[in-house]
Amino acid sequence: MAQAAPGETAPAAAGSPAFESAVARTRDADTLKALSADGQILYQRERVKLDGYQYCSQAVAQAERGELRDSIRSASKALHIGQAQGNDDLIAVSKRDLAIAYSYGGDLDRAEQYAQEALSHQAKNPQIVAGPAYKILGDVAARRGKLPVAIDFYGKAFDAASDRFRPLVSLSLANAYVANGDARSGRDMYSRTPPPEGPLLPLYQRGLGNLLLVEGKPAEARQAFEAAASTATGADAAYHRLWSLEGMARSDLALGDKRAARARFVEAARQSEAIRAKFRSEEFKTGLFGDVQKIFEQAIALSMDAGDVEGAWDLSERSRSRALLDIVRDRVATGGVELTGAVSRKDVSAALRKGETLVQFHSLDDRLLVWTVNANRLEGRSLPLKRSELDAAVEGLRQSIFERRRNTPELAEALYGKLLAPLALAADERLIIVPHGGLHYLPFQALRGPEGYLIQRNPLAVAPSASVAVQLARKSLVTSGKLVAFGNPANSAREDLPGAEREVQLIGKLFPDRRVFYQREASKTRFREAAGGGRILHVAAHAEVDNIDPLHSRILLAAEGNDPGFLEAGEVYGVDLKGVSLVTLSACESGLGRIARGDEIQGFTRSFLTAGASGLVASLWPVSDDSTELLMTTLYGELSRGSEAIDAMRRAQLAVLTQKKFAHPFFWAPFNLIGDWRLRAGG
Repeated sequence: MAQAAPGETAPAAAGSPAFESAVARTRDADTLKALSADGQILYQRERVKLDGYQYCSQAVAQAERGELRDSIRSASKALHIGQAQGNDDLIAVSKRDLAIAYSYGGDLDRAEQYAQEALSHQAKNPQIVAGPAYKILGDVAARRGKLPVAIDFYGKAFDAASDRFRPLVSLSLANAYVANGDARSGRDMYSRTPPPEGPLLPLYQRGLGNLLLVEGKPAEARQAFEAAASTATGADAAYHRLWSLEGMARSDLALGDKRAARARFVEAARQSEAIRAKFRSEEFKTGLFGDVQKIFEQAIALSMDAGDVEGAWDLSERSRSRALLDIVRDRVATGGVELTGAVSRKDVSAALRKGETLVQFHSLDDRLLVWTVNANRLEGRSLPLKRSELDAAVEGLRQSIFERRRNTPELAEALYGKLLAPLALAADERLIIVPHGGLHYLPFQALRGPEGYLIQRNPLAVAPSASVAVQLARKSLVTSGKLVAFGNPANSAREDLPGAEREVQLIGKLFPDRRVFYQREASKTRFREAAGGGRILHVAAHAEVDNIDPLHSRILLAAEGNDPGFLEAGEVYGVDLKGVSLVTLSACESGLGRIARGDEIQGFTRSFLTAGASGLVASLWPVSDDSTELLMTTLYGELSRGSEAIDAMRRAQLAVLTQKKFAHPFFWAPFNLIGDWRLRAGG
C-alpha cells in the first residue's frame, strides 16, 4: 500500500508516486548491485558454504530444472564471492549463469544485459563463457523476432563454443535460418550438422521438418515429423510425439487440408493434458521453443472457423488447466483443493442462475475470441482485435489510470466499445469475467459505456477459468463471520504502513469473533498457525511480484530472527485454507505476476484458491490508503450483513466512486473479486 494524495486529478505528465515507486522497485530488484547484495546475505546464512564455482554449477542445474529464482540466487552467491575475491573469472561465469536463468524466464532485457556483462570480463576458459553468452544473445534476438541479429550472434557463438557445446549452437543457427525463411542457408547448416544422439535427435528431426516446410515440401515435412515421433524414447517420448503431431498438423495446413490439420491439433491438445508437466531447457537451447499454448491456439482458431463454438470453448478451458501445470510442475505440495480439471459447458450453464452470465475471452495473434455462457445457451464470436493491439490498449488505459489522467474515461470508453458493446449484455446482469492474456491486467469495472462505468451498470467478478468458477461456486461456504487479519507487519525491507494498521483496526470492529495481528506479531509463523482458522482472512501488507518465477512472489510479513518474513506464493499452497470463505490481499500489486499463455496471471491468485479459499480480493496496482480504507470497511460491512461477495464488492466500489475526491478509477477500481462470486461470510 502507499499513501497517495487524494483529491485532484493529476495532469498527464505527473505520475502517481505509488506507481512510480512500484516501477522503480521492479526495475531495481534484479540489478547487479541488488543481486550481489542478496548474494551476500544468502551466503552469510548458509550453514555449509560452497566454493563460488560450486554455486555456479548449482545455478546451471537449477535453471535446467526450471527453478529459475533459485538459480538466480545461486548465481548471486557466486557473484558476491567473485567480487569479494576480485576473481574476474568467477564474476564472468556467474554473470553467464544469470543470463541463462533470465533467458529461460523470459526476461530478455536482463538476459541480454548479463550476457553482455559476462563477455566484458576476462575468463580463464573463454569457451565456457563466450559460447553460451553469445548464444543467449542470439536467443534473445530470435525471441524478439530479430532473426538476422540472432543469426549473427549464433555465428559468433559457433566460433567461440567448445566442441561439446557447438552442436547445440548449430541447431539454433539452423533453426534461425529456417525461421528467417532462408532455406538455402538452413539446408547447408543441416547438411553440415550430423544428427545428434540422445534427447536432441527428435529436436533435430523436428527442425528438419520445419526446414522442409520452408522449402515448400509439406509431404516430406510430414515424414520428418513422423520420424521424430518414432525416434523419441525414454521419459520424454510422449512430449516429442506431441510436437511431432503438431508438425504434422502444420504440414496438413500447408497441403490445404484444414480438416485434417484441425483434427491433429485437437488431438495434440488432448494429448498434452496427459503429459506430466516438466521444464524442458532443451527447447530453449536449440531455439525450438515448445509453447504448448500454440497448439491450443491453432486448435481453437480452426474449431471456431469450422463453426464448432462449443469445441473451441472447451479447448480454451483446457488450455488454462494445462498452463497451470506448466507453471507449478512438481514444485509445490497442495494441501487444499484440486483446481486443474476442466468442466463441461453444460456444467457451467447448470451452475449459473438466471441473471448471471459468464464472459470468457481468448486472445489470439489475429483476433479476440469471446464466449458468453448463461443458464440457457453458449454463444461465441470473433472480435477484430489483434493481440498486440489489445495489449497496447490495455496498457494505455492502465497507464492513464496510474497517472490519474483526465483522458481515462475516453480510453475506457474506447475499450468498452471494442470488448463489451458487441455482446449486448443486459444491465444489472451479474458478469463473471474470465480474462486471457493482457486482459488479466484490465480493471473491467473501470470500462465505460453510455450509462457510465461498468460497475455502475453491472456487478462483476473475475475467475481464472470457467471450470474454477464452477468448482468454487459448488463448494461455496455460508458461515458466520470470523476474521483473521494481519496488519502492517514489521519488516525492514519496506517502509512502515500505518494506514494498513488503521484499516485492520476498523475492519476488526465489524467482527466480534476475530484474531488480529499487528507489526511484530504479524509473522509467517502466526500466518501458518492462524490463517486457516478464520472465515475471512485479511492481509494488509506489502507484496512483491516475482516476474521470473511466480511461485516466489511474496507477501512481506514480520521478520523473525534470521527469517526475513517473506511468505512466498509457493508456500501458500501448503497452508490449509479449506475453511476460509474469502482472502483479501490489501497489498500493492497482489493480483499481478507473469501472464501464462492460456491461464491467469501466475502469482498469488491460484495459490490461495488451491489452498482452499473460495474467493480472493487482490489489487491490480499500488493502492491509496484513504480510499482503500473506505472500500474495505464498506466491503466487510456488506458481507457482515449477509450480502453476497459480488454485490458487496460493487457497493464498496460505488461508495468510493461517489466521493468526489476519489472519483478517478485510480482510487476505486484497483481491487478484483476473484473466484466464488456468491460467497457469504456473515449474516
